[in-house]
Amino acid sequence: MISSILTLYEAKGLKMLKKSLVLFLVGLLTVLVLAGCGEKSQADVVQALEKKIEEMSGYKAKGKMTLQTGSEPQEYEIEIWHKGPTYYRVNLKNSQKEQSQMILRNDEGVFVLTPALNKSFRFQSDWPQNSSQAYLYESLVKDILNDPEAKFKVAEDKYVFETKTNYQNNKMLPTQEITFNKKELAPSMVKVMDTDRNPLVVVEFSSFEFNASFDDNSFDVEKNMSSAQIEVPTMATGDREPFAVKYPLEQPNGVKLLEETEVDTENGKRVILTFGGEKSFTLIQESAEIATPASASTSTFVNGHPADLGFTIGALSETTLTWSHDGVDYMLASEDLTEEEMIMVAKSVQGQAAK
Repeated sequence: MISSILTLYEAKGLKMLKKSLVLFLVGLLTVLVLAGCGEKSQADVVQALEKKIEEMSGYKAKGKMTLQTGSEPQEYEIEIWHKGPTYYRVNLKNSQKEQSQMILRNDEGVFVLTPALNKSFRFQSDWPQNSSQAYLYESLVKDILNDPEAKFKVAEDKYVFETKTNYQNNKMLPTQEITFNKKELAPSMVKVMDTDRNPLVVVEFSSFEFNASFDDNSFDVEKNMSSAQIEVPTMATGDREPFAVKYPLEQPNGVKLLEETEVDTENGKRVILTFGGEKSFTLIQESAEIATPASASTSTFVNGHPADLGFTIGALSETTLTWSHDGVDYMLASEDLTEEEMIMVAKSVQGQAAK
């Protein structure tokens, strides 16, 4: 009798144990399903971005870049091609002023093309590896990976990172906000901010195609120069009006304009602005010389590296910074200014036509 009662209790206990185990497994499965349906963590998204970089063969992207560094916003259409591992084509176009510039990287080096002037310059440079690039996908992901203090948030169908930048010659833009869409992890917007968190450079992507295909000559200098000149014809020397002299809005403390000299040249005029004080520099402006078809077929080698001024790409060496904009050639020369100061002065020249 006693053994029968014990057997009955054992059976009931086993039944309750099985029921508890089933409930536990159901609960655990529910938690796992809910977790799988939940938002990804920052580590998950970073890992997915890193995997995307490793697996993609390249991309094509289009968008708009807005600069807030002058007296009024400047907008540029931007088109980016990248074929892994090292081919690049970045086309920057100001449709209102009908001017464009292109930066190319292929096996022969880094080239900066100015179709309206029929000119191309060649650099031996590690661009774009040496600095942040707000419009290059792999550069954005690299900045995220290199910042252990990067901030992260989820906003509806987007992932948003805030990271430090790596602009070697511009410490005034220390932070950037990078937005990716959740579906493909393609970038949708980048805001590069100053020390007061004001967005000075904004890139808005309108399209982004991963693993795009390219023609054999997609990164060829002559082909790109020719195709760009169809959209933005080469300037005619006789049609150009005299340019307005521009003065930098920013310069190092203790520096002022000492002298302004104007010289007549074959192309028009050359204006030489001499600045002095605690530091000195010279800013030369003259009507841009338009290369002949024969000379344009050979790129001019520049002993320096490309300098992204936002509105254009310049050539930066130890003591000079040269660039072309709106039919005018500029040269900034100094033995005193740092590279960062030279870029600061150059950026502040645009949009200013009065002392």
